[in-house]
Amino acid sequence: MVLVVDDDDAIRGVVRAVLEADGFEVVEAADGPAALMLLEAINGRGPDLVVLDVMMPGIDGIEVCRRIDHDRVKVLMLSARTDVETKARAHAAGAEIFLTKPFSAIELLDALEGLAAPR
Repeated sequence: MVLVVDDDDAIRGVVRAVLEADGFEVVEAADGPAALMLLEAINGRGPDLVVLDVMMPGIDGIEVCRRIDHDRVKVLMLSARTDVETKARAHAAGAEIFLTKPFSAIELLDALEGLAAPR
């Protein structure tokens, strides 16, 4: 299962469509607080992966990433920000992969390939 977290409905929808077409089960959250509540609610039943936007209202993606149990869940961070500091903060928070927006479906699937548990 993949949790897609992004405050942009269009991006969330595209990521969901790409992942579902590739056989992933997908759940969504529109912001950091909703993502954390969902992660707590489904604890132990998934997700295996989180696709997480950096810049969101409420709790940003870096803080959400810090709060994730990285022994159970892998994180791919998304951001329109391309600066080295943001990438370093994402990796320090536990993100395995940092993908810059805009990205293609192929880039997303390639990035997730090494992280993904069997579908």
